[in-house]
Amino acid sequence: MASYEKIIESYKRAVTTAASVAASAMLLRGVVNELVPHEVRNFIFSGIHDLRSRMSSQHTIVIEETEGYANNQIYEAAKLYLATRISSNMQRLRVSRVDEVKSLLISMEEGEEMVDMFEGAEFKWQLVCRENSSATSSNGNSRQIEVRSFELSFHKKQKEEALHSYLPFILARAKEIKEKDRVLKLYMNEGDSWYPIDLHHPSTFDTMAMDTELKRVVMDDLLRFVKRKDYYKRIGKAWKRGYLLYGPPGTGKSSLIAAMANYLKFDIYDLELTEVGWNSALQHLLIGMSNKSILVIEDIDCTISLQQRDENEDRIAPTNDKVTLSGLLNLVDGLWSTSGEERIIVFTTNHKERLDPALLRPGRMDMHIHMSYCGVDAFRVLASNYHAINDHELFPEIEGLIREVEVTPAAVAEELMRSDDTNAALQGLLDFLKAKRKGDNEDKVEKENVEDEVENRK
Repeated sequence: MASYEKIIESYKRAVTTAASVAASAMLLRGVVNELVPHEVRNFIFSGIHDLRSRMSSQHTIVIEETEGYANNQIYEAAKLYLATRISSNMQRLRVSRVDEVKSLLISMEEGEEMVDMFEGAEFKWQLVCRENSSATSSNGNSRQIEVRSFELSFHKKQKEEALHSYLPFILARAKEIKEKDRVLKLYMNEGDSWYPIDLHHPSTFDTMAMDTELKRVVMDDLLRFVKRKDYYKRIGKAWKRGYLLYGPPGTGKSSLIAAMANYLKFDIYDLELTEVGWNSALQHLLIGMSNKSILVIEDIDCTISLQQRDENEDRIAPTNDKVTLSGLLNLVDGLWSTSGEERIIVFTTNHKERLDPALLRPGRMDMHIHMSYCGVDAFRVLASNYHAINDHELFPEIEGLIREVEVTPAAVAEELMRSDDTNAALQGLLDFLKAKRKGDNEDKVEKENVEDEVENRK
């Protein structure tokens, strides 16, 4: 019993002492606030803070979400990067989604910590949120807004590595993530302005129905182009490349453009020349394009009068047209073509022979791609796309007919889509090819008879 009373007495003395110390501290703080000027107090507290910082082996970098009115790119990069480093033992997470196309973005919640290892060094991240009442509403009252920041902590000996290696690595990694997840845009023009919509065209080089070797050549050329920034700068040329896609309708010219965009992650600017009033509007549209983009002018032979070139030299004769071939050529490889970089220009036509040679020379259209009728390689791609097959007993006969008749990939695709049953679809395609061969032969005989009759009349 006596021992218990001693414990109680000891506890009371401890509480009394603690209360006395707290009261003294509060009194001292009040005296200091009353007697010591604000500037002196800040100087003292700053000195204490500096002393503690020097004694600590940890350094901290604060990365605010915004800098003034602008978003802090390092904060955005860190947010993207850390989303890929989320561990299963974190108890609280933040989940967001900005549209139906993109997947969920999982990020840290307030107060959570994450340790990331980089080149053997440990870097600790923490998301900090605080309320800021500095914002003012329209009625003049202040309102609370949430201010977020990342705090990056590390050993002081890793300071140089953090600033010059780790953070640049995060910026580069975030750029890769954004490029991978970015939704491509398709821009249409009205007057001298561009209007975008999301581009969700599914065409890829894997699904493109074209000759395998030609497909490989195009892909290699595109990759070589995007890797040659320093080369173009060294030789003094604008970083751009022109492609002419020509061939009959239905051979996949538009699908190839979409496949190029998906392959390179480039936006598409579909330029309708009939909507452009003047050459100056054409220049304004070019300036409004982003880098890493594809400028497309489809059916170039139908959208502008191209017979404006002098016969004896590669220059354009004067014209009263609002948009001239001269203006178009200046867009392709004149001074205005240097208003951006890493751009691809694509012209399409069903009749290459109608185009003015001034449009076709190297430096304007560097690569001419003939989109021809369906071949064996294209047929096999289509069979795989529509029926997930790589071989069938009807393949040899179908391929033999495809070598004989001129049929577009679009026509073959249409026949393969007529039935979900593979056997029925292939049989329908075979019958279609036989009928086309018969019709072609009849047309050929009729044409020969007409020619013979004309010859006899002579």
